[in-house]
Amino acid sequence: MAVRQAELVAALVAGGPVPPGFPPAPLAAARAALLRKRAGEVARHWPLLAAGLGADWPATFAGWAAGRPTEGSLRDGWDLARALRDRGTLPPLGAEELAVREAGARYDGQGPPRPRRLPAVGRAGGAVAAQLAGRVRLLRAARRGGGPAGGRR
Repeated sequence: MAVRQAELVAALVAGGPVPPGFPPAPLAAARAALLRKRAGEVARHWPLLAAGLGADWPATFAGWAAGRPTEGSLRDGWDLARALRDRGTLPPLGAEELAVREAGARYDGQGPPRPRRLPAVGRAGGAVAAQLAGRVRLLRAARRGGGPAGGRR
């Protein structure tokens, strides 16, 4: 019985094969519902990443998460943001959020994130965040050009 339960859980959340005796269509529907729920949990921990992807968020997350067991919402979002950064598809809002996270905590992709004690800088895309004395600040380049403040001399 324990082996059958483990097979079912693997099929639902880790991309395992459909165990014998289970109809594939209801199992696929349950898998999709669990991925939607997981995407919502990750979006609560990574709101800028989800907002940056907009309407593509559910499909992007589901495509990345299918076949991966969860490591928790915070770590799932961190791993997804890094994967998108590595592919060059991390949206600017997600890059800012990732930079802030990486400046504030150490995360090696294996264990849980740990707060940084020493000053640190996090970079992702065009975003740079600096952490000093436990406070993280996002640094942005000054705007140039013809805007109301940028055009004056």
